[in-house]
Amino acid sequence: MPKDSSKKMLGADRRSQLLEWLEMSVRPLTGSSLASRASVSRQVIVQDMSLLKAQGHPILATSQGYIIIQNKNTDQTVQKRVAVSHPSDPASTLKELYLIVDHGGKIVDVSVEHPVYGDITASLMIESRIDADRFIKNMKNTNASMLSELTAGVHLHTIEIPSHAQFDVLLEALQSHSYLISEDN
Repeated sequence: MPKDSSKKMLGADRRSQLLEWLEMSVRPLTGSSLASRASVSRQVIVQDMSLLKAQGHPILATSQGYIIIQNKNTDQTVQKRVAVSHPSDPASTLKELYLIVDHGGKIVDVSVEHPVYGDITASLMIESRIDADRFIKNMKNTNASMLSELTAGVHLHTIEIPSHAQFDVLLEALQSHSYLISEDN
């Protein structure tokens, strides 16, 4: 953190400090919290993040804030997409998110296929019940609509999970709750 946190940080120094804060954090950092630390507006942070991404820094904007994408050992981690469907209300969505994280999954994103715009994907990065609760609270507080409302509840998730065996157990759980869209439907 700068020695005088009330002093506005400038350009390259600020972006360097933003990278350091992101690398040190284990949780996403909101644009507002970064703006406060750097004594600039949230819009300046949004612009800085765009510049840093354009420079090749692996920054991801999630519903919970900005994170640095860490390189993981992909030999062990499984990442697959699942097609699911359920009512687009907060309670049903929270139940689905809990089911996935309780089985060791991380919900990387959500996608829908819009008839005009095509594929629409939003980063989620939900890996715990706390993350799921924050997501639902944020949706309620902002009066935002679920993407799945555009498609009568049908949507895709990219799931990251430690093993194929855990993924198979998760698929069985999604199927038993009638969330999983299978080829039989």
